[in-house]
Amino acid sequence: MQEAVYNPSLVTLRVEFPPNGSTPHRHGGASVGAFVLKGNLLNKMNDDLMKFITEGESWFEAPGCHHRISDNASETEPATLIATLVTDTDKFDKDGMAALIQIDEEYN
Repeated sequence: MQEAVYNPSLVTLRVEFPPNGSTPHRHGGASVGAFVLKGNLLNKMNDDLMKFITEGESWFEAPGCHHRISDNASETEPATLIATLVTDTDKFDKDGMAALIQIDEEYN
């Protein structure tokens, strides 16, 4: 039997939320670590309770996680985060950004 080969890649994204910005999404097969550089976010993953994430805090999203609420908590100030995603290189080469993030349909 041939062993499956996992060829991981790290992709880092800077995500900027305008005031009141929102991007509910999923990450398919990617694992994600995120860190808030500026501002405050509202964060709800799967059926977990919503959390208020402040500047300097971080979180992890497992593959397949549904990030149901991913909102800037401010109506007047922008927010910025850095997300580092670990994904399969072959899938990323084939599908590009669609391998990393799928925005919920109502926000497309």
